[in-house]
Amino acid sequence: MWKLTSRALGGLVTVWFFGNFVFCWFQHSSNNGRPQTQHSDRTSDGQDQSCLCHLTGVLDDCFCDVESIDVFNNFKIYPQIKKLTERDYFRYYRVNLKRPCPFWPDDGHCSIKDCQVEPCPESKVPDGIKSGNYNKYSQAPSTMVDMQECEQAKELGAINSTLSNQSKEAFADWTRHDDAQDHFCELDDETSPDAEYVDLLLNPERYTGYKGPSAWRVWNSIYEENCFKPRSVYRPLNPLAPSRGDDDGEGFYDWLEGLCLEKRVFYRLISGLHSSINIHLCAEYLLDEGWGRAVWGPNIQEFRLRFDTAETKGEGTRRLKNLYFLYLIELRALYKVAPYFERAIVNLYTGNAEEDGETKELLLSIFNKIKTFPMHFDEKSMFAGNKIEAKTLKEEFRLHFKNISRIMDCVGCSKCRLWGKLQTQGLGTALKILFSEKEIQNLPEHSPSKGFQLTRHEIVALINAFARLSTSIHQLHNFRLMLKEKG
Repeated sequence: MWKLTSRALGGLVTVWFFGNFVFCWFQHSSNNGRPQTQHSDRTSDGQDQSCLCHLTGVLDDCFCDVESIDVFNNFKIYPQIKKLTERDYFRYYRVNLKRPCPFWPDDGHCSIKDCQVEPCPESKVPDGIKSGNYNKYSQAPSTMVDMQECEQAKELGAINSTLSNQSKEAFADWTRHDDAQDHFCELDDETSPDAEYVDLLLNPERYTGYKGPSAWRVWNSIYEENCFKPRSVYRPLNPLAPSRGDDDGEGFYDWLEGLCLEKRVFYRLISGLHSSINIHLCAEYLLDEGWGRAVWGPNIQEFRLRFDTAETKGEGTRRLKNLYFLYLIELRALYKVAPYFERAIVNLYTGNAEEDGETKELLLSIFNKIKTFPMHFDEKSMFAGNKIEAKTLKEEFRLHFKNISRIMDCVGCSKCRLWGKLQTQGLGTALKILFSEKEIQNLPEHSPSKGFQLTRHEIVALINAFARLSTSIHQLHNFRLMLKEKG
């Protein structure tokens, strides 16, 4: 089976690269009147355009290569994950954007109109979502009486729960139960009067104009205070910070490779998240605001500024590879959590039975595709060895990441805060899944579990966060084509 998958994947890679080659050859022929079989890394004005030329080969700390992820994501995952996030269950996200910054005085919210978030009136949120923030469980009625009661409840306009007494008791226990696995994020209190539903499709992540000291302070705090940086390492981890003379960064990366795996992984996760966010901003950039109608689209110059080899002193490729590494981490989490959703008792409940069934079917089809990927990250290599040291390191890892989730409440741009909170929550949920293997393996098939559970809030964040990474890799492919055309 593995050989067949590998052969098929190899065929896809060949077709993909051949297709790119033919496309670029055709574009160059039509533009210049003659075929060009060699891609130049420089534009006509001599500027280096090689920011994606070195984005190839095996990633650090895992046995997977960029090309395999590109083909797998762009052909198999991206089209379906995009459809999934458009379903009602995953498009409405309840979040508190008014929580004060816990680390420094609030410097005010961004006044740029594109920074604002349009909350969703609760009248537009499906009743099943408003009825509870936990993941909805239902069991098919086994008798005609049960069916009649369900129909009667439907006629009266009630929400159909069909929960057994055992399930209700389990829900009550969950309220009091401290999860067996650790939380990696500071969770919003969804019962707070300041928490609002947001329609993610009406508030897309894109460039808002938010920048300057406020934005710099957020990222600086994340990199400098939470990425296990010792005082002896003088070069800033924050790629937005001013460079130090002629330092090409190699000294820093030599130091990074000397860290234990867990601390290297932590840095790569944060760097990958930062890269993904930057790609979204470059791909959805405000190009024109004339005649009262905004035009959004890809900004190649902004992309080069953030990732080009010359502009970043060679760091652009590393940043992009960290995006692929983060993609593998969240992909692995989805692989591990699949059994949780495959149980018949789990229903992604909105109150619309037909749509709920289609949504779960689509989610399970994505899980089945993820299972075919042959090069998953092996999380068992983390927090291994001496049990006491591993436990201490895991707790330190958890607290550092939890701190970063709290920093999201310091972001001045409301839309940036929304997507920052969602994506850190999604990554935190992925980490929670990866280190709850035993609890997931022992899930009961026909009743709720006390050992491992996911709230609807966590599920929505997990899927949307992974969808953002999938979109980033898809957008990288588009930037690659645009750079070839300009070349």
